[in-house]
Amino acid sequence: MEEENKIVLFALSTCSACRKTKELLNKNGIKYLLVELDVIDVDSKNKLMEEVRRFNPRETFPTLVVGGGKQIVVGFNEEALKNAFGLA
Repeated sequence: MEEENKIVLFALSTCSACRKTKELLNKNGIKYLLVELDVIDVDSKNKLMEEVRRFNPRETFPTLVVGGGKQIVVGFNEEALKNAFGLA
C-alpha cells in the first residue's frame, strides 16, 4: 500500500467506538491496517503510541490515519469517516 493511500487504524480490541469504526470500514470495503495496541507486547506498544501521539496528542481511540497523516479521524465520527472516503 503506497503511503499516500495507506490507512492505519490505531484501536483497542475492547473499544466499542473502535469496533464501530472497523464495521463501517469493512462494510464499505475500505482496506486498512489494524493496530490493536492492547494486544501487543509492551515494547511495540510504546513505539506505536509515539506514532499515535504524532497524530492525536490526546492518545484516544480509535485514531484513523489516512495517507500518512493527510487526514486524521479521532473517535467514531460517522460523518467524518464518510467524508474521508467519499461515502454517501
